[in-house]
Amino acid sequence: MTMMNISLPGEMKAFVDAQVADRRYGNASEYMLDLSRRDLAREQFRAAIFAGLASGPAVEWTPAHFDELRAEITDVEAVGARTSKVRAQRKARRPAKGVRKKAT
Repeated sequence: MTMMNISLPGEMKAFVDAQVADRRYGNASEYMLDLSRRDLAREQFRAAIFAGLASGPAVEWTPAHFDELRAEITDVEAVGARTSKVRAQRKARRPAKGVRKKAT
């Protein structure tokens, strides 16, 4: 982690110290790091909101839409189950590692 020094007026320094004590931060660096993380998360959230707004008009999700999604999930799960079963069958037919067939 890199180091950064900041200068604060006395009133703001007292505020930071109070926040450290009241919120049980270990020191002012932890408090400032938490502030920076929260600000970054807020900016990312705002960017996601603006991206959503720019993506076009909203579409109403009806019960039929959710039924279609559930059917699609069921289909995908069924394909996955069949694939797992086929893989297990193939694996069961293979000889174990290190086992050789005798020549006849």
